[in-house]
Amino acid sequence: MSEKRGSDRHEQEVGAGESREQLVLLEKRGRVAVVTLNRPSRYNAFDEVTLEVMAKRFVSVSRDPAIRAMVLTGTGNAFCTGGDLKSVTRPGNETAGDRFYAYASVFHQCVEELRTMPKPVIGAINGPAAGGGLSLVLACDLRVMARSTFLQQSYTSNGLSIDGGGTFSLPRLVGLARALEIALLDERISSARALELGLVTRLADDEKVMDDSLSLALKLAAGPTETFARVKRLLVESFDTPLERQLEKERQQLAESADSAVGREGLAAFVEKRQPRFDAL
Repeated sequence: MSEKRGSDRHEQEVGAGESREQLVLLEKRGRVAVVTLNRPSRYNAFDEVTLEVMAKRFVSVSRDPAIRAMVLTGTGNAFCTGGDLKSVTRPGNETAGDRFYAYASVFHQCVEELRTMPKPVIGAINGPAAGGGLSLVLACDLRVMARSTFLQQSYTSNGLSIDGGGTFSLPRLVGLARALEIALLDERISSARALELGLVTRLADDEKVMDDSLSLALKLAAGPTETFARVKRLLVESFDTPLERQLEKERQQLAESADSAVGREGLAAFVEKRQPRFDAL
């Protein structure tokens, strides 16, 4: 589907005055990028155009050397409720399966960008994260969740299989038995339960979700970003790497990091008994 057709359809759905770029906002706060899903009237559900803009934002943050951490959140009362099913089931020559197949191609690019981004990504869960919204949350490195909100898998209750890396993330975070429970029962997961299961990193009062997420992002932005990228990559790849190969990769990354500017600063600070100044590098 062409970009022009997608844009025309989206203008009809959400208002001709809304531009593509407003669907996913990007704000820089010092060395932290805040990416905000911005379709509050649809609880930040995404259609094809929104996914294209989202992917563009993630690539921009990933490639910007001035950005050292990212926060992902939503406008209004929701984080993200996943795919916009109205756009998938609209009349036309394409089947719902055709549209899901096309949407998933771009959505999966977004998830991969989060997973491989060489800097920490924090999900600020300001409201419900369901369906593809849950998959986005699980692709973040750390997750700060509002106490009053909930997570929900949502796919299977609508007769749909899970995408967005949800079947990759869930069993790795909670184990196979719990992942099956979440997939088959599709119950709402409260913030307390999400923390207990390890689906989120920490909880925050509703009005402090963004403040706490930004505080965490700023702390990480002052740290050794290059080292974070090395360790993040090792951890993500470890699930598909035999122990022997993983040990060798660790040895290589350790040696390379020790000889990097970040490593030299960390070692010097240890010897000199002072705090390292990674943010100056």
